[in-house]
Amino acid sequence: MTHLRKIMLEELQRRHYSEGTIGYYIRKVEAFAQYFHCPPNRLGPQHIREYQAYLFTKRKLSPGSVTNHLCALRFFYIQTLKKPWSIADTPYPKKVHRLPTILSQEEVAQLIDSASTPFHRTILMTLYATGIRNAELTRLKISDIDSQRMVIHVQGGKGRKDRDVMLSSVLLDELRAHWRRLCKKSSVWLFPGNCWHNGDYPIDTKTPRHACQYAARRAGIKKKVYPHILRHCFATHLLEAGADLHTIQILLGHHDLKETARYLHLSQRHLHATASPLDVLVLKGRSKQEG
Repeated sequence: MTHLRKIMLEELQRRHYSEGTIGYYIRKVEAFAQYFHCPPNRLGPQHIREYQAYLFTKRKLSPGSVTNHLCALRFFYIQTLKKPWSIADTPYPKKVHRLPTILSQEEVAQLIDSASTPFHRTILMTLYATGIRNAELTRLKISDIDSQRMVIHVQGGKGRKDRDVMLSSVLLDELRAHWRRLCKKSSVWLFPGNCWHNGDYPIDTKTPRHACQYAARRAGIKKKVYPHILRHCFATHLLEAGADLHTIQILLGHHDLKETARYLHLSQRHLHATASPLDVLVLKGRSKQEG
């Protein structure tokens, strides 16, 4: 694997893939090889089909996760081995479009108030106030907080795109209190790593996940809560407050407005704007006046 890994790494780096994607693709090709106990350059389409079935039937992975595995293998075969790849022989599975879980504003407040530490509280407030992704939060720098313009600069987001999001005055006060609480001030990172939060590197993505899990447990929230849910809440609550879809699209960093439009299905304002046809029926034992 050493020689093949080196070639694949070079091909990924040449195309300027993100560090996260590079690591993910290499791990998935290694897992494919380990499953068959054989170097991946000796495996062919029939092995890929068998592996795809294994991911669905044994691992019980979602269609999206299986597609990500196939994307890694496709890159390896086409760009590293310079071999053909047939979409007909190895089709990507159809995605299942599920609506995300949404917390009410009251539940979000309970979640934040139930944070296990002040550090976790600041993380939860930042996720909800900005709608940024988990990985984007971990990479926030002190210099990204622009209190003059009241914006936060999100650099190198998904697709290597930069964007600005609003900086809430409430969040600014919280970030200043967070900064005062740090025993050692980082010269770069807004959320420094290690258990004392004084490292020369940022927190990893596990920290916000743990912050959500611990707070949800303490708040008695039965829904499964993770950082991306606060992003969904940010968008849905903005829509319910009257923000337009295009503005929300820009704030979220979505490439396609269709991605943002799904929040119409979650907004109570839009769900309740149209009456059910049942409401106008005159049923036995029920008069029109009761409606």
